[in-house]
Amino acid sequence: MPVHRLNHAVLYVRDVERSVAFYRQALGFRQVMGFPGAAFLQAPDSSNDHDLGLFQIGPQAGPSEAGRATVGLYHLAWEVETLDDLDEIAAKLRDLGSLVGASDHSTTKALYAKDPDGIEFEVSWLVPAALLTEETLAGRTAVKPLDIAREKQRYGGGTRGGVGVSIPAAR
Repeated sequence: MPVHRLNHAVLYVRDVERSVAFYRQALGFRQVMGFPGAAFLQAPDSSNDHDLGLFQIGPQAGPSEAGRATVGLYHLAWEVETLDDLDEIAAKLRDLGSLVGASDHSTTKALYAKDPDGIEFEVSWLVPAALLTEETLAGRTAVKPLDIAREKQRYGGGTRGGVGVSIPAAR
């Protein structure tokens, strides 16, 4: 049976309560269960049992060297439904001092941020398949700075994004 999607991710963190507070404030996650040193969070509109598991390993833990000196995960990517949602999260991430980048990947509009332990994550809106053009598809390999206001004018702030990968179905 083929895999359908990622169900959840698990991160090791220095302080689980600090991380819970961050993901709650930044992305609206809610804690659905936990035990000492661990918490399980669910995204606001998720039907998963949990989307993110957090396990505390303590303040002595060093920063991740993944991508610099060791292999490992680069980032997780969370999808939002609308560009208005992306804009709201961008403001929250800026206020938290967490936003480290914003990129226009043509078919995907993405924010990049780091949690309190420096673990990077992405929040993205995908252009719906019905709105893709040849120009948009041709630009997928280019990375440009993201201008959310311009994209909201182009696609509409309340337009629901594509799900998963917004590539037109084969004809």
